Amino acid sequence: MKKQKLTFDSRIDYTLILPAFLLSMIGLLVLYIATNHDYPERLGKVMTQQATWCVAGIILAFIVMHFNTKVLWKLTPFLYGLGIILMLLPLKFYDPTTVALTGAKNWVYFGGSNLFQPSEFMKISYILMMAHVVVGFQNKLKNRVLKDDFLLIIYMFLVTLPVMILLGAQKDFGTALVFMAIFGGIVIVSGISWRIILPVVAFVTIVGGGIIYLTTFDAGRDFLRTVGMDNYQILRIDAWRDPFKNAQGSTYQQAQGLVAIGTGGLFGKGFNVANVSVPVRESDMIFTVIGENFGFIGSAFVILLYFMLIYRMIRVTIKANNQFYIYVSTGIIMMILFHVFENIGANIGVLPLTGIPLPFISQGGSSLIGNLIGVGLVLSMKYNHIPDTPIISGKLNRNPEIGTRRYRTDKGVL
Repeated sequence: MKKQKLTFDSRIDYTLILPAFLLSMIGLLVLYIATNHDYPERLGKVMTQQATWCVAGIILAFIVMHFNTKVLWKLTPFLYGLGIILMLLPLKFYDPTTVALTGAKNWVYFGGSNLFQPSEFMKISYILMMAHVVVGFQNKLKNRVLKDDFLLIIYMFLVTLPVMILLGAQKDFGTALVFMAIFGGIVIVSGISWRIILPVVAFVTIVGGGIIYLTTFDAGRDFLRTVGMDNYQILRIDAWRDPFKNAQGSTYQQAQGLVAIGTGGLFGKGFNVANVSVPVRESDMIFTVIGENFGFIGSAFVILLYFMLIYRMIRVTIKANNQFYIYVSTGIIMMILFHVFENIGANIGVLPLTGIPLPFISQGGSSLIGNLIGVGLVLSMKYNHIPDTPIISGKLNRNPEIGTRRYRTDKGVL
């Protein structure tokens, strides 16, 4: 029996590429609008940089798509270690002005400019390492019991702890939430018992609700500051609870964002309009540009593209016959989904602002390249997919490292 040879086109999921490409193009369009109105003297430089990052991300995604599972498996520990080293850099090389504005040391500053945000690349390394740990642990089990679930969580926690410590040192709470979302998604898919998951979810919900409650009175706010919560974080919760309470002061950004989206109406004001001033609308508040220019219809179209992207990722994951790829894809899906949910939610006032960019659209090379690499990893699942074939003779051959199912026939392994 001959092994079926798949053509290049049949191994690429164009329905996954299309929404990612369209979102990147929309990103260039709305970035042009935001920069043209806020920083017209920098328009050429900003657009050239973003277009360059987009092309670089597409190239890297294409390269990553060709990585087979064994290569990724072997590279994962090194990529994780490199990610940890890169995340140390902003603690030494940072811009005091940026820190004063954002409160976080999350950009590497050198030569008079912010070069990149290491945590964006760490997300990919972290996802790969989490998948590596889960698959390596599960393939050593024979009869899984509850204590094995606790042991797996400990291993996953040990992978997560260095990242959280460094994010705490950088005071980047928003990015920490992304890692928590990735952690939660992989925990659920790994099959850990709900007897463990539900109490943890209840605890996190109580703590989150308690923090919000404590911000409603002075003594509670003083307590939060005592335990290490920064004042800007408290102000962001205030802005979320009542964005128009201090619209000319601490809640200005949130209030202006809501006004910009509201004035867009159903169809928007038209291309290249920015009548409402919104701080950093080229980055964290980029969705306000979409709402003001293209209205509810344009905003809904962008959300639909994200839905298509996530849906296609889930479909590819369901069809995968490789454990390692399944956990990697789960992490990528959670990363993009949380970014979209939090950014758009914050822009429309449903959630507090956390400084999280909108995938493929917000200005920033680190985020754009990281997301495109994530798309490349999911594309590699289909590109390197081994079709399930009925057993003709012999037995199923299972790779103990990465959990790939191959079927042995009279003429070798398919």
